Amino acid sequence: MPSPLSQRASVISPDWWDYTCLAPDLIEEAARLTPRDLERLSRPGFRVVFYETLEEFYLAEALEYIDAWRQSTADNPVGICGPIGPTEQLPLVAQLVNALGLDVRSGHFWGMDEWFVDGAEVPVTHPLSFERADREMCFNRIEKKRRMPDAHLHFPKGDTSAYRGTWDAGMRCAVMQGGQGDVKHWAFNDPLPRRGKYKTAPPSPAEYRKLATRVVELHPLTIAQNARTSGGGNISLVPTQALTVGPVETWKAEKVSIWHAGKHDNPFGQRLTALMISKGIADTCVPMSLLAEHPNVQFNYFRGGIGTCNVEMH
Repeated sequence: MPSPLSQRASVISPDWWDYTCLAPDLIEEAARLTPRDLERLSRPGFRVVFYETLEEFYLAEALEYIDAWRQSTADNPVGICGPIGPTEQLPLVAQLVNALGLDVRSGHFWGMDEWFVDGAEVPVTHPLSFERADREMCFNRIEKKRRMPDAHLHFPKGDTSAYRGTWDAGMRCAVMQGGQGDVKHWAFNDPLPRRGKYKTAPPSPAEYRKLATRVVELHPLTIAQNARTSGGGNISLVPTQALTVGPVETWKAEKVSIWHAGKHDNPFGQRLTALMISKGIADTCVPMSLLAEHPNVQFNYFRGGIGTCNVEMH
């Protein structure tokens, strides 16, 4: 399907591409979607799932870790690529491994992104370190006799070569999880700045899908969101660059599972990306929409977090 891009200037920042550059009719169609409409967007290769309580929601997210690691053996290792945002599933993962007496030593884990400051990934001592959060909220809580070795935990570094190499080292990624940011990214696959060869038009989906793990410049909306969700609103705390897993690695995952609790992207964004993926509309102004071209995608919603796009004055 042709791109719905109308090449309007972004109303967020004229120096960037983003979802506000899309044609108004697509924006309006997404805003009209009801929860029932969302459920009907499922199609072969794209499944929409609803959870009635947050307890069910985060438990289901945690169980994707368990399901992946249960498939793993020393001869055929299997892993999962996971996000920071959401994070509520991480302690549940450790609790399940310990309570069920699972041996996950052959399993693998890929962190999907990390902050990048002064030419390097932030150290685990940084208050916003994603690796630190993964370790403290999950892996350090798994009993040592059950836990995979450190060599099975793969976090992106400033030199991305080692991390990228793990995706072709014989470990199968059963699922890549993610949240969805305000700018409609997964990991830190943000829209690109409006400069150079992309001054008058954004990259094509085919161009964007060639991007692998890399250092990225973050869209202003992403910086503001991370300040809101992780830094108490202190924007000066949030780095302006990050390392992110790319589409190249994403397409090596057997399944992509996106989790919408209503705490990250807003009611409109939760509707827009599902609509675009369901209709097969891939546009790099909405990076998440590129998952329309992935063969196995699941969107998971907490019903109480879907909200409404009706105008309400507060």
